[in-house]
Amino acid sequence: MTGRQLVFELGARPALGRDDLLVTPGNSDAVAWVDRWPDWPGRTLAVHGPAGCGKTHLAEVWRAVSKAEVVPPSALADVTAHMGSLPTAPAFVLEDAEGGADERVVLHFLNMLRDCGGSLLLVSRRPPARWSVSLADLRSRLRALPAVAVRAPDEATLRAVVVKLFADRQLQVSEDLVEFLCLRIERTFQAARETVAALDAAALVTHCKVSIALARQVLGASCEKD
Repeated sequence: MTGRQLVFELGARPALGRDDLLVTPGNSDAVAWVDRWPDWPGRTLAVHGPAGCGKTHLAEVWRAVSKAEVVPPSALADVTAHMGSLPTAPAFVLEDAEGGADERVVLHFLNMLRDCGGSLLLVSRRPPARWSVSLADLRSRLRALPAVAVRAPDEATLRAVVVKLFADRQLQVSEDLVEFLCLRIERTFQAARETVAALDAAALVTHCKVSIALARQVLGASCEKD
């Protein structure tokens, strides 16, 4: 087992009061699109990808910049009813958009938003062009939306993210620990954040350094020797 310390160069930006947004090969296209706002075609963008890939974090970064309101699909009808009375062009984040509201309500919302010059960030697991939509007008609108994918991190990115998360907490870790973790946790940013936070908390409670032995306890891994 080696004790080498790891250093990775990752693109990062302040997330306006939230944790740093890591710019990785999996989300760089989406970050570039968010940076283009308000210069989006139709002032609307769809961001899609698997659970835990960082879509919500990216949406929060845009929300902070655009002052957008987060709207659940169940509230679309109420929001649409009051949209015409808003004093300025509104901005909205619609998460879990696929199949979450009546199709006619969604179409009316999109039409009203276009008429008042508002902005919209749609967040979903699948691109809107692949949603199962019966209403022809809505299907046409969704297929015309610019859509960008956020991909789950690959192995190299996950390792770099884990190192960065430890560094953010001023914790130096060995290559062996990073390898141990990345072989056992789910390959998502959320899993990496939760694992690093749990290890940091456990180290504070036990007054131990962050190590493979501590990781075994936190993850419930077997106690076989390396």
